[in-house]
Amino acid sequence: MSHPSLTVNRLTHSIGAEISGVDLAAGVEPAVAKELVDLFHEHQVLFFRDQQLDDVSHRDFARNFGPLQHFAFLPPVSEDVPEVHAIDIDGAKPKTANADIWHSDATFLEKPPLGSMLRAVILPDVGGDTLWASMYAAYDALSSHVQRLIEGMTAVHDSSNSVSHARKTVNADYRPVHHPVVRTHPVTGRKALFVNKTFTTRLDGVTDRENESLLTMLTDHVRSPDFQVRFHWTPGSVVLWDNRCTQHYAVADYAGRRRMHRVVIDGDAPA
Repeated sequence: MSHPSLTVNRLTHSIGAEISGVDLAAGVEPAVAKELVDLFHEHQVLFFRDQQLDDVSHRDFARNFGPLQHFAFLPPVSEDVPEVHAIDIDGAKPKTANADIWHSDATFLEKPPLGSMLRAVILPDVGGDTLWASMYAAYDALSSHVQRLIEGMTAVHDSSNSVSHARKTVNADYRPVHHPVVRTHPVTGRKALFVNKTFTTRLDGVTDRENESLLTMLTDHVRSPDFQVRFHWTPGSVVLWDNRCTQHYAVADYAGRRRMHRVVIDGDAPA
């Protein structure tokens, strides 16, 4: 049962819920925070509208979900709030990032982020939606034969496979890492497909031809609308997602400026 102050509107069968009845900027009492953490684990992505967060209240609310990172790949918005960074894109200029490719964030790290909290700061007049896909649902939709095939397999995740990340990691020691193809969520115990087109470069223990066929099938599998929820940003929108069991895709269909502020939550090694 939800806390009396909260309204939970489930958006799809597989993923996503819109939460109302809470003022994130004012802080939340422990009982509400616990309920929101439980809803986060249940729905994988939480959407909030009409919030009046600044960088400090953004950071402080995100701490309810775990320790925060000083994200290594984008500079902080200020020295006072080093946990918050900006994703600032002018849609009229040539694309320089990989946001419009299905991905989970920074899976090339030994301990990829647990999740992220993103809020709208400047939005284009038209476009700029974001989609999320459930990797629980993606795994469940595979045939039992394919599930057995990939269970226990590992895959290589490499920052150099992403143009935008390779530029920022060229002078750092980000060696390729190996993660399970099927990840068991440390809280829910559910199995999730854990490969993505941006960072997963190769399945371990298979031939080149087998890798080309099987990895391509697995990374394209996320594109099914059956696993997805689409969010239209409006002023005051905030989204919190679980990076361990989702992928996301920022639609590059806008011509104006789109500035978002993000906080990244520390994760653990996939298992």
